Amino acid sequence: MSDVVIHAEGLGKKYIIGHEVPSERYMSLRDEVARGAKAFLRKARDLTQGRSVIEGDELEEFWALRDVDFEIRRGEVVGIIGRNGAGKSTLLKILSRITEPTTGRVRVSGHVASLLEVGTGFHSELTGRENIFLNGAILGMRRAEIVRKFDEIVAFAEVERFLDTPVKRYSSGMYVRLAFAVAAHLEPDILVVDEVLAVGDAEFQKKCLGKMHDVSRGGRTILFVSHNMSAVSTLCDRGFVFAAGNIAFDGPIRDALVMYSRSVSLPFAPEAGSPDIPRVVSIALDDKAAANGDIRIRVGFESPWELAPPLLGVVVTSNNGAPIFGFNTAMDPEFAAAHAKRGTIELMVKDAPLHSGLYKASIWLGEKSRNYARLDDAIVFDFVAPVPVPAGISLEYTGSVRVNGRFSLHD
Repeated sequence: MSDVVIHAEGLGKKYIIGHEVPSERYMSLRDEVARGAKAFLRKARDLTQGRSVIEGDELEEFWALRDVDFEIRRGEVVGIIGRNGAGKSTLLKILSRITEPTTGRVRVSGHVASLLEVGTGFHSELTGRENIFLNGAILGMRRAEIVRKFDEIVAFAEVERFLDTPVKRYSSGMYVRLAFAVAAHLEPDILVVDEVLAVGDAEFQKKCLGKMHDVSRGGRTILFVSHNMSAVSTLCDRGFVFAAGNIAFDGPIRDALVMYSRSVSLPFAPEAGSPDIPRVVSIALDDKAAANGDIRIRVGFESPWELAPPLLGVVVTSNNGAPIFGFNTAMDPEFAAAHAKRGTIELMVKDAPLHSGLYKASIWLGEKSRNYARLDDAIVFDFVAPVPVPAGISLEYTGSVRVNGRFSLHD
């Protein structure tokens, strides 16, 4: 028996977009008759050539997906990342049988549970209790199965006090908690989740990720769309990077996150700026050093006057933007630069206190207590720690920085 549970071949989805043609405000009878005749001839021509016709509109074809091919095996946890409009949600809707592809075909083996939008399948006038049974039935659960898992679903969603309240009075967070609880307890062969976890609070997101870990350990397949790179890297082992309706990258999730982050971070280009203000003219990071546990950044600058001395600051953040550490030339007692109008300053951090992962660096250029240039997220880099964190241990237990501790056992 094949382990492939999803096989897509030449998958494409086309939409027809209508653009309303603005009408002229004042037209004579002769103009109206002429325009009507032209419109009739155009529609007749479109119909004979098999093109769609929308009254008063100009038509445009938009391919949300085009020539998408992939295979997903049983038990894989796949993160699907990309810019808005890249085709991620369209793919999930096709896999969930919400919409049909325009071209190609997809074969799905097993029961699919989808959580694509907050409250999908819920009836606003029904209570939370009633919606558990309704949504469970829509997702394919038998009544006996819903009854057996009812208390577990309610406890997971944390809505006990509001169980008999119509869900139209629920907050968006309560909605998503209940919706995810029902879908997660369905025990599907394939679980499809699209960004909805962003609605829940941090504690609930952590609980959801834990539940999805449990689902994946049970041999089930998960497709996870999210802009939360931390959640994607924690949960997934494989990644699809979508761009313009196609898969631009398919491989290990770490490599996928690196490619995506670099694609959304434009390469540094010096701005013309004011000739009267010091500016950064170049930034370079040594990728080889970062792959061996060090950070080496070179920043070129120029100024209309001699900086006395130049002040350069670097702040390293996680891929989510959380600050990890910052360092500047004033904090280095060995940095004794003379006054300079231009030059290159190099920062070298040996055995940087970071865990392996994707990081960003922001740059400041100034003089004494004044800042002249600030470049947020100027660099995106992939850091490889000399001693990696063992698989299965989350940042909850390691923190954001790495220390060179030593353990010893004594009688």
